[in-house]
Amino acid sequence: MGSGMKASKVVSPSEAAALIKDGDCVTTSGFVGIGVPDELLAAVEDRFVQTGHPRDLSLVFAAGQGDGKERGLNRLGHEGLLKRVIGGHWGLIPKVATLATQGKIEGWNLPQGVISQLYRDIAAGKPGMLSKVGLETFVDPRNGGGAINEISTEPQVELMEIGGEEVLFYPSQKLTVALLRGTTADEVGNVTMEREALTIDNLAQAMAVHNAGGVVIVQVERVAQAGTLPARDVHIPGILVDAVVIARPENHLQTYRTAFSQAFTNRIKPPRGEMPVMPLDARKVIARRCAFELPVNGVVNLGIGMPEGVASVAAEEGLLEHLTLTAEPGVIGGQPASGLDFGAAVNTDAVIPQNNQFDFYDGGGLDLACLGLAQADAIGNVNVSRFGPRLAGAGGFINISQNARALVFAGTFSAQGLDVQIDADGVEIRQEGRARKFLDHVEQISFSGVRAARLGQPVLYVTERCVFELTAGGLKLIEIAPGIDLEHDILRLMDVPPIVDEICLMDPRIFRTQEMGLRTDLLHLDLPDRVAIESKLGQLFLNFEKMRIRTQDEIDLVRTAVARTCEAHGKRVDVIVNYDGFRIDEALESNWADMVNRLTERYYAKVSRYSGSAFMRMKLGKVFPDARTHIFETGPQAQAFLGAEEAP
Repeated sequence: MGSGMKASKVVSPSEAAALIKDGDCVTTSGFVGIGVPDELLAAVEDRFVQTGHPRDLSLVFAAGQGDGKERGLNRLGHEGLLKRVIGGHWGLIPKVATLATQGKIEGWNLPQGVISQLYRDIAAGKPGMLSKVGLETFVDPRNGGGAINEISTEPQVELMEIGGEEVLFYPSQKLTVALLRGTTADEVGNVTMEREALTIDNLAQAMAVHNAGGVVIVQVERVAQAGTLPARDVHIPGILVDAVVIARPENHLQTYRTAFSQAFTNRIKPPRGEMPVMPLDARKVIARRCAFELPVNGVVNLGIGMPEGVASVAAEEGLLEHLTLTAEPGVIGGQPASGLDFGAAVNTDAVIPQNNQFDFYDGGGLDLACLGLAQADAIGNVNVSRFGPRLAGAGGFINISQNARALVFAGTFSAQGLDVQIDADGVEIRQEGRARKFLDHVEQISFSGVRAARLGQPVLYVTERCVFELTAGGLKLIEIAPGIDLEHDILRLMDVPPIVDEICLMDPRIFRTQEMGLRTDLLHLDLPDRVAIESKLGQLFLNFEKMRIRTQDEIDLVRTAVARTCEAHGKRVDVIVNYDGFRIDEALESNWADMVNRLTERYYAKVSRYSGSAFMRMKLGKVFPDARTHIFETGPQAQAFLGAEEAP
């Protein structure tokens, strides 16, 4: 190489592994099977198996990185290689998780988003970070501080009070090695990621390790001449990189299920239908019921597992263009993938770093999150992280569940052997699952129902046979599927009975093979058909049956439709309103009442309302406390009040 030229940083995998010393603190990139540096991890494993070194490593990772078998961080699951591990999601790395649950290594499970954000604070030389994420869960020091076993005694989180509010302090780790991954590196270590499905935390991790005087190693597919990479495409600058390794193709798959897809790079849009329609089974029934909660023009997070199906249902119902789906590693918009492709997405609007995505989530950017349901108890606590000796880890669950404006938990009612038949008549339980999910107490609190109820967070628990709602008094059963027996199929299988008052049938469309027409429901495309006037009688009929109001924009749509009809009539009208199955978010009740009162003052004469629900009649009485308000149980009663001969 000529005078003044920098030496190439390209080394072999074994040379890269030799850079890691006994006792180093290693951080790795990756999300499930995306962006995992398998070539580097394999080299570390090979060196340890052959020489017994490096040993006694500490490992810090945010997202789960593995296939549940041999790949990813499972390669490090050897006694002696690891000494302590701090991680977000452990379910995909059973070899490492077993070492922790058996007490052979120290281990902590902290929120994925916290670890992701902490990389930036470590890079900036800060002592740690403050967050409310984790309060009143198993991460809270009052509930174990995230420790996995008894030998894990060094505090990784502290409870503090600032400005009269409780917060958690997560201290910085001293990271000395980063094992990362990109697509192309030039000879001096500048790294691009054009064929990667995600960018994750690579830049923050590289900065954190470099600024601590450590070693940054990046595996790539190929190497380019120094200075030839477009500067705007470089995600990890060469000044942060100490070594580059060219990976073998089998250790550099785009995901653990897909060797490479241009659609996952978001450089092309795949043909319609490339993401297949789900078969009609329990999973789809749950996803369909969750889809009824999707906020039009809102931002949504879908968790791994059962909630992944909501994306497929949204696509099938033509709703993707009317909401923004996101995934925690940084995907915004489009349709998220599932299984071992999870974290990738097609037709996205943007792919941002994972730590920035969690900034957005923690700050309240999510209108709705749909997350998995493994265990729940009578007061609404949920466990997705620890089941006896099996360590799943919370991943991003705690960040997301605590901070979404509304929350839906999705899962089957029981587990292990559940067999159900779905048809147009509803649900038939052929064989009940051996494991109960609705318990007296969950094994670990991943989500605090008490905290959510106290803060007024709307929460639903959706299963294939029923739906619960979180109330101040605990779980309340609000819906049951056709074909399900309340006592035999629900109550006898719960350790603690829920609150039972009025119960509605789940929408029958959920159990039919054809599309549900959910686009019409959520976009209120049928609103003109819900507003009708009988000119001769001078009566206005408003059919709000099963209507769901979640935003001020939806209230404005109703006001405009009613006002337009009344203006065309030209004089005051008597009004009959059907409120059967009507739902409105509690925060909007006063807005709805104001809208109705304005319409009443300008257009209405006598008004009668009806609902078959005693609870709804009581609620309407509170929303419309005026003595002139008349609320009946049936349509004929409401019609009779206006003096007409026939009900509408």
